[in-house]
Amino acid sequence: MQFSIKSVIAASMLATAVYTPVLRAERILPSARLLFYKDSLEKAPKNWFNMDRAKDGVMGVSTDKAYAELLKGRPTKTVVVAIIDSGVDVEHEDLKGNIWTNAKEIPGNGIDDDNNGYVDDIHGWNFLGGKDGKNVHYDTYELTRIYKKLKARFDGKSEKDISAAEKADYNYYLDIQAKFNEKLTEMRSGMEQFSIFSEMYNKSVRLLKAYIDTEELTVDMVQSVESQDERIMAAKGIYMQAAIFGLDENTLAEAEEYYGNGVKYGYNLDFDPRSIVGDNYDDKTERYYGNNDVKGPDASHGTHVAGIVAAIRNNGIGIDGIATDVRIMAIRAVPEGDERDKDVANAIRYAVDNGAQIINMSFGKQYGTDKAVVDAAVQYAEQRGVLLVHAAGNESMNTDKVNFYPQRNYNNGKKAANWLDVGALSWRKGEAAVAEFSNYGQKTVDLFAPGVDILSTMPDQKYKEQSGTSMAAPVTTGVAALVLSYFPHLTAVQLREILLKSVSKIDDKVKIPGGDEIVKFGTLSVTGGVVNAYEAIREAMKVKAPNK
Repeated sequence: MQFSIKSVIAASMLATAVYTPVLRAERILPSARLLFYKDSLEKAPKNWFNMDRAKDGVMGVSTDKAYAELLKGRPTKTVVVAIIDSGVDVEHEDLKGNIWTNAKEIPGNGIDDDNNGYVDDIHGWNFLGGKDGKNVHYDTYELTRIYKKLKARFDGKSEKDISAAEKADYNYYLDIQAKFNEKLTEMRSGMEQFSIFSEMYNKSVRLLKAYIDTEELTVDMVQSVESQDERIMAAKGIYMQAAIFGLDENTLAEAEEYYGNGVKYGYNLDFDPRSIVGDNYDDKTERYYGNNDVKGPDASHGTHVAGIVAAIRNNGIGIDGIATDVRIMAIRAVPEGDERDKDVANAIRYAVDNGAQIINMSFGKQYGTDKAVVDAAVQYAEQRGVLLVHAAGNESMNTDKVNFYPQRNYNNGKKAANWLDVGALSWRKGEAAVAEFSNYGQKTVDLFAPGVDILSTMPDQKYKEQSGTSMAAPVTTGVAALVLSYFPHLTAVQLREILLKSVSKIDDKVKIPGGDEIVKFGTLSVTGGVVNAYEAIREAMKVKAPNK
């Protein structure tokens, strides 16, 4: 799963912020790079992803322009979009009117009325739940699961104990063991460092509130503080440096939770929550398990994703999603940790079988153990004309050179014709235009879309900004749904080609994600462009419907 906190953070830099009077702001956190950072001097415009570059000065996808200039008075047909994610709050005020409902199912009667194998699947399905209503919240990472299997086979053995037939597997075990230990050490260190810095930050906040005599601090307030008390000035330094990196009580708590969960669950060899689901996990053909709780224990990520696609437009509350005539099918298959390939495959099949025309997949991982199972499901969707939109990932990696799963490439060397991989764009200009966390690849990432400081829906009637390719994917999904609703004759392959052909090109040179090298934006993806609703509509107008 993709998080709003980068998996590799120079967390040790936080420890340099020792609570001592001699420190000043410029000496605290000198170079920590955080995915969830925000520029303290600038602010992303609300709904910037819908804006137009020429009119508004930010590289949105020109949604509002498309509605105003191209779509007035045109008829639409409802498009069903499946969100395979952590869960969706289907009762959210800004989503409720755009939630898919299974008309063939009678709510709450405990009967599979439509005989599709899923009881009371009113708004979708949850492949991470048990029949007793319990749900998987946390799970391990795929690296942990791979290491656990190999460890059971090779632990305690040396190279002299290994047969020639086992040598390749043994060497792989040693490689996985090293990577696992490195990640576990990173999680433990991050947990400790953020805990230390959080304590210092919170102490600084208490001191500054008492000194200024205020209930709420602002950057301007703290910036103006001058005192002979070195403790106050040290507190000011810590607060101001945290502000530069977008850190506050909430983000520090998120960071602590992220690393803590990594130690407690993600990289814990003894943790295995699968018994909650009650399936035979080794049976990859098994499909009918789970429950109908599509919200689950934490629907933050999935609800945010859904809002980008389908938050009700022009209702005077919250945000405006991209597509109007759309219904969100909620499919829960992504825990806190890495999704399991069996669940992903079944989620895709469920979406296809129940009428989804587009599937958004804002998740991914660096290891895949049952790729063939997922490949078969992707091919199933391809054969039935369903478009798959996938987040490229948040590891600042070139996916031309490293694997990221799931992926468009089948094991047989062919490529899915219904697949889009999406990188994340910032609202900033020039060299900072590309999100520093985004994966990229001139052969593997198809296009970019807005994915930094995206305001969208959150559970329990809330709204929040989040960043990630997880946000860029639903922007693209929303554009695809918008186009398809007005041009329902388009096939998935035609729709994909329209989105690729109609991108807005960026000629700028930008910082390569995760580094300081300056490259042409066009080298980071197949198209060298950003998805654009206005241009996609214009392109779709050129494609004649059958028999017309």
